[in-house]
Amino acid sequence: MLHLVKLAVGITSLEDLAHRQRTMAEGAGDGLDGTRPSGHPWLRTRMFPRRAPEILDGGSLYRVINGLILCRQRVIEIRPDTREDGVACALVVLAPEIIPVAPRPMRPFQGWRYLSPADAPPDLSVGGGDGGTLPESLRRNLAGLCLI
Repeated sequence: MLHLVKLAVGITSLEDLAHRQRTMAEGAGDGLDGTRPSGHPWLRTRMFPRRAPEILDGGSLYRVINGLILCRQRVIEIRPDTREDGVACALVVLAPEIIPVAPRPMRPFQGWRYLSPADAPPDLSVGGGDGGTLPESLRRNLAGLCLI
């Protein structure tokens, strides 16, 4: 198993990410034309992950929002695609559930990176004493102070 990590450009919070993905999934169409999956959030990335089989074996896409890895979504499918301008790319289909993780700082980068399970931040549990029930902005501030 292997994960991906990618910047969520233009996203300011988990709520913002969820709203944009709902809007995208609702407007995706029927998914029968082979371009956009119906009912699932998706993204396109220029480079196709060579280790896609490892990612599809239970891997997730971790998202960096405002300099912190804040959440993950399970990767359902990775397939070749073509952008509107004719450039080849990869289509990454995600599970709709956004799972908050322990905030972890990450510097900006282009594209995506592989993330080993050992390096992936743990999921936040509701009521588990790890801040899972705190508002996102408070979790972010506490993580910035290395308190959670």
